[in-house]
Amino acid sequence: MLNFRIVLTRTQLKTLDKRYRLAQNQAELYLLPRIIAIKSAASGMSVEKISQLLNISDVTVRSFIKKYLLSGLRGLYRKRPSGRPPKLTKSQKKQLMRTIDKGPSQAGFPGNCWRSPMIQHWLYTNFKVVYSVKYISQLLKNMGYSFQKARFVSDHLDQEKRKEWIEEKFPEILVKAKKKNAYILFGDEASFPQWGSLSYTWAKRGQQPTVQTSGKRKGYKVFGLIDYFTGEFFFKCQEERLNSETYEAFLIDVISNSTRHIILIQDGARYHTSKHMIAFFKLHKDRITCYSLPSYSPDYNPIEKLWKKIKEKGTHRPYFPTFDALKNKVHQTLDWFKDAKNEVLSLFDMYKEIDNKD
Repeated sequence: MLNFRIVLTRTQLKTLDKRYRLAQNQAELYLLPRIIAIKSAASGMSVEKISQLLNISDVTVRSFIKKYLLSGLRGLYRKRPSGRPPKLTKSQKKQLMRTIDKGPSQAGFPGNCWRSPMIQHWLYTNFKVVYSVKYISQLLKNMGYSFQKARFVSDHLDQEKRKEWIEEKFPEILVKAKKKNAYILFGDEASFPQWGSLSYTWAKRGQQPTVQTSGKRKGYKVFGLIDYFTGEFFFKCQEERLNSETYEAFLIDVISNSTRHIILIQDGARYHTSKHMIAFFKLHKDRITCYSLPSYSPDYNPIEKLWKKIKEKGTHRPYFPTFDALKNKVHQTLDWFKDAKNEVLSLFDMYKEIDNKD
């Protein structure tokens, strides 16, 4: 079967690319497969493969190529239908919302983050409704959506265990803590690097901005615990590595400075669950009752949010020429949050909702 073989200049390719982007912005979706067909033919792809790629017939592909050869880009245009593009009905908007909530991969797109052109394509494919890319943003805002940074969620999540923690385990912990007048301490660790972190900044086009750094791969480590009831913040800083021995020393300090029973909630880090720590918790069972969060569930640990706040407030952007400069800033920021109990208590919103239901 005869295939078209065409050669395009760089100028022609640039013109096609420019027109493709313009067609997206102006909602001329019919042009997109036509331009793709021309560029694919120019790259050496056969008509049969192009038709499979675009899900159209071989005859249609040949028609696009023939029109382009005869009349250039103008040959790909078609007369615009008169009248305004149809609007989405209420049921169509609900279907769109369900599709967005499920994610683009469920709708047949590669990747897991929505972009306006993807939604534009989905609307045209499913409802034959044509909107410009720019209007898609306004449409989504009107429907209660916002363009925001996604977060990773591990595919190792055990949803049953997470559900059990929220519906059974934590309510059980609450009852026990109130009965014993105990702390409920959520624990975790953080490391604050001396080399700093990069962020967006203003700079001249074509000149990548530079940010000064010490270049030293050294971090200041902190053990931390925050109390569900009072917002108290216990912490201990160290330069040495985090392990079972230093974790034990931190917990002994906390025990020594309080007479209340401690209900400790921690993740499954190795030095939390080692044989050494199992023996420690057994030895101090009259003072500490230990619970482990569901695996891969940092969103269930409020102190994770506190570390983020501490880094944003204290160490995210500054330059630390010496390790002592970093240590001083970390201590200053930790002390500020130690006194800001309401700030710490605000991190427990999810758990307060459980408490209020009871």
